[in-house]
Amino acid sequence: MKKFLFFGAPLKEEENSGAILLLRIFIGLLMITHGWGKLSNFEAFSGGFPDPIGIGSKLSLMLAIGAEFFASIFLILGLLTRLSAIPLAFTMGVAFFVVHAADKLQTKELALIYLGIYIYLFLVGPGKYSLDRLIFKKQL
Repeated sequence: MKKFLFFGAPLKEEENSGAILLLRIFIGLLMITHGWGKLSNFEAFSGGFPDPIGIGSKLSLMLAIGAEFFASIFLILGLLTRLSAIPLAFTMGVAFFVVHAADKLQTKELALIYLGIYIYLFLVGPGKYSLDRLIFKKQL
């Protein structure tokens, strides 16, 4: 009798890759909504956007949009997955540790959840169901 996952049996590569694909799509779509809101209202955001690392509000906003919108698209596709996870993790790290540093955990916990997921995806990679696997199959 085959052991089931909830009884402690390890996942096969296809099952593991399927779970990673679902996580990439789910977290990518959620983050795209943040980036799209900033991108579509760029002028409204640019004047008062936080400048947590001292590079200016407008550039900080552009970097946040680059991570939250464009890197999320790459993450969903599994294209340059580990590289795409870096700006996403950095953005969430800045949000958690700098922008919301003095806030209660309930206010900043979403940034921490995102950060943890991006670190996880950086460590495990894109999985079998990704453009990375198609493009770089000899290296993976």
